Amino acid sequence: MATYERRTTIEAPLADVWAFHSRVEGLEAVTPDWMNLRVEAILGPDGEPDPDVLEAGTELALSIRPFGVGPRQHWTSLITDRERGDGSASFRDEMVRGPFDRWEHTHSFFADGERTVLRDRVAYELPGSGVAGLGRLTDVAAPFSRVGFEAMFRTRHRLTKERLE
Repeated sequence: MATYERRTTIEAPLADVWAFHSRVEGLEAVTPDWMNLRVEAILGPDGEPDPDVLEAGTELALSIRPFGVGPRQHWTSLITDRERGDGSASFRDEMVRGPFDRWEHTHSFFADGERTVLRDRVAYELPGSGVAGLGRLTDVAAPFSRVGFEAMFRTRHRLTKERLE
C-alpha cells in the first residue's frame, strides 16, 4: 500500500487537540471548503445517531464533491481503533465504502510540553490497483494523488492550528 504522512506542531495541549478531533465538528472544521464535505449520517457503536464522541465502532457516512466538479463521491468510514494513553492518543478510521480500493487513516497526537504534535498517516490503494492490467495506470496516477493529499492535509493542519492556537 502507498502511504502519505504529515506532521505539525500545534501550540495547544494534547487534551484540547484530542477533544477537538474526537468530534464530528472537528472533522467539519478542518475539511477544506473546496472538498464540499457533507456529513450524511453518523451512527455510534451502539447504533445511536449523532454521538458526541467518535468512539471505536462509530460509522460515518460522508460525501464530497471536490471543487464542485462531477458527481458527489460517497464515502463510509468506520472508526476501528481509539486509544488515549499518558502523553499520546490516536484513532484510526478505515474506509468501508468509497472511491479508494483501500484507505486507513491514523490520526496520532503526542504531547510535547504544552504543545501537541499532530500526525496524520494514510495508507491507501488507488481504485483499480488490484485489477489485472490497471496496476500500471494506478502507478502513473499515484503522484497526482499525493498532490491532492498534500493540498488537503496542509489545509487541515493549518485550520487545526488556526482553531486551537
